Amino acid sequence: CSSDLGLDEVDRILRTNVRGTLVVAQQAARRVRAGGAIINFSSTVVRLAMPGYATYAASKGAVDAMTLVLARELRGRDVTVNAVAPGPTATPLFLDGKDDATIEHLAKQAPLERLGTPDDIARTVAFLAGPDGRWVNGQILAANGGIA
Repeated sequence: CSSDLGLDEVDRILRTNVRGTLVVAQQAARRVRAGGAIINFSSTVVRLAMPGYATYAASKGAVDAMTLVLARELRGRDVTVNAVAPGPTATPLFLDGKDDATIEHLAKQAPLERLGTPDDIARTVAFLAGPDGRWVNGQILAANGGIA
């Protein structure tokens, strides 16, 4: 439960997701050339509003806000700024500690009835970073199989 998180854990999550994204975005904004792309990582958890995830969802909601603001701050520089919001993705970190029934339940939530793969997320990032994504700017792109 979010209300059971200690402040040290809350600070760790916020430092990683909010401060970490902000620092990287600041550096990227100084260095990315015209025609480039800055891509942040959000989470579908923001849309799902799942009990127990308030701190994590808040931290990723901050990433969403930073993404939208930075896209506007870089007006006229020909640099796109977007975020990818993965849904449940079959990575070792995601699968760790989950039993088969839980994994199956999570997979069935999406209309595609499977977990995402790291390749699914990588292809979404590649789209945003490549020439086909040049007209997408200031967006939070959900890569979640339609879960939310």
